[in-house]
Amino acid sequence: MKTIEDIEKIRKAKREELDLRINTSADTREKHILVCRGTGCTSSKSPKIIENFRRIIEEKNIKNVRVIQTGCFGLCAKGPIVIIRPEETFYAHVKPEDCEEIIQSHICEGKKVERLLCKDIDGSVVDKLDDLTFYKKQKRIALKNCGVIDPEDIDEYIAFDGYKALEKVLTQMTPDEVIDVVSKSGLRGRGGAGFPTGKKWSFAKMEEGKEKYIICNADEGDPGAFMDRSILEGDPNCVIEAMAIAGYAIGANQGYIYVRAEYPIAVQRLKIAIKQAREYGLLGENIFGTGFKFDVDIRLGAGAFVCGEETALLESVEGKRGQPRVKPPYPASKGLFAKPTVINNVETLANITKIILNGAEWYASIGTEKSKGTKVFALGGNVNNVGLVEVPMGTTLREIVYDIGGGIPNGREFKAAQTGGPSGGCIPVQHLDTPIDYESLSSIGSMMGSGGLIVMDDSKCMVDIARFYLDFTVSESCGKCTPCRIGTKRMLEILTRMCEGKAEQDDIYKLETLANNIKNASVCGLGQTAPNPVLSTLKYFKEEYEEHVSDKKCRAGHCKELCDIKIDPQKCKGCGLCKRNCPVNAISGEVKNPHVIDQSKCIKCGTCVDKCPFKAISK
Repeated sequence: MKTIEDIEKIRKAKREELDLRINTSADTREKHILVCRGTGCTSSKSPKIIENFRRIIEEKNIKNVRVIQTGCFGLCAKGPIVIIRPEETFYAHVKPEDCEEIIQSHICEGKKVERLLCKDIDGSVVDKLDDLTFYKKQKRIALKNCGVIDPEDIDEYIAFDGYKALEKVLTQMTPDEVIDVVSKSGLRGRGGAGFPTGKKWSFAKMEEGKEKYIICNADEGDPGAFMDRSILEGDPNCVIEAMAIAGYAIGANQGYIYVRAEYPIAVQRLKIAIKQAREYGLLGENIFGTGFKFDVDIRLGAGAFVCGEETALLESVEGKRGQPRVKPPYPASKGLFAKPTVINNVETLANITKIILNGAEWYASIGTEKSKGTKVFALGGNVNNVGLVEVPMGTTLREIVYDIGGGIPNGREFKAAQTGGPSGGCIPVQHLDTPIDYESLSSIGSMMGSGGLIVMDDSKCMVDIARFYLDFTVSESCGKCTPCRIGTKRMLEILTRMCEGKAEQDDIYKLETLANNIKNASVCGLGQTAPNPVLSTLKYFKEEYEEHVSDKKCRAGHCKELCDIKIDPQKCKGCGLCKRNCPVNAISGEVKNPHVIDQSKCIKCGTCVDKCPFKAISK
């Protein structure tokens, strides 16, 4: 077991060794080659890149160079990413076969590999991380260590003030003082509901009984969301430390991390982090010699979206079918095994140690009056810089899409952004300057959610978007309550009829009525928010619904049954490219003469539209 003095020695020695990770002017002969080993880059062969770097360094007998696996750097669109410190050189789209050139040119000869240097959205070459527009408006708190440390080495976490917050609360603060700091910071739950974290902790602390629990909700199920996964992959110890702090604050000695089994890298790194923390005595009995004991175990979820709802999660942890409980009682008074339980999601917990070390006032100074701190978003869809971003609350949607995200690709126009996943709503172009905070998003019919942010360009059909999200919700409904089980299916049937050109005149009225009834009558948050994508698109894009119903037309040309693909004979040059790429041979014509499409054969796949270099084909 490590004492406070032992941990401090590790911190001091390791921090000196790792100073070059964050100090670009570090006076060192050593170089660290940081390679992203998050899920995205791993799928693009980053483990092979690490293997090749280490093999080449060994074969060449190169000294003072270390290859480090890290978590996600954030800019997933540029992956696999390699960063060389302390000079902070940023290499993008690196392939395993590039390793030899990087080692020979950059490491041995001191020459950067120009062709691999990251390019900014304007095409300019950027050789340093902080110079990219993607990072300039971000403020990394929850993601502070992601892309900096090796997530499988607890010493590296300790070097960057890891477990210092736990030491502080156990040796200098009472449980009430800990809760007071969290309350004054203004931190609210990042899982979607936005409930004040300090208040949740205080409710559980006031409950009688010796047996209480802390649960980390890592059941991240929104389509396109990967915020929690990236934190667990890049900095698992920050969540474990925060859970111990929460345990001390409310009087709990046991914690559980409920994580979906589809996150194998996150699960593996959590296991490693827990094992190392136990070996150091940072979990278990008599932590830091204070008499406080706390341990953490992992519970794997099967990937049910409804288990992100806290009471359904509790049922699943207890080994039952994941269905929500009727509330009250709330988990803070009667949760896991009917004992007082605090449930926080990954991102919420990732802020705790920073708040303890920097103070409530520091955290409260970031963000807006009612939404403090930062928010992590998984930025995806029709945007140039797909990736993970962390911005102060109050940052506008326009800043995220254009300044950080780099705008819409292929010269298309912004149409909408979906926040909150299947539980959220679509934000149209007239609300691009809306500040991203709990109240502002709610006022325009959307919600913060856990942090998925999907950008859509003007090629998207909003009726089909609503159908997509509702299809997801229908498949994920637990079936416990009738409004959600039956009502969402009826809504999906109406939307499907609209997209197939079979809708009746009163279907829009039926859809809206059903949506409001389901929203008011469902048992849990899944059913209560399931109509949100439909209601928000009805509010801002009702004319598209009316066109689908009355005119049997899809202006985006996305719904196949409602569009014809035609060739403009005035623009067609007869190059034959469309004809050669048509999968069903529906296009005919002679070279240098206008081509035509046989509508009886056409499957409306859009391949010809994409392939035509003269923009002569349209839906």
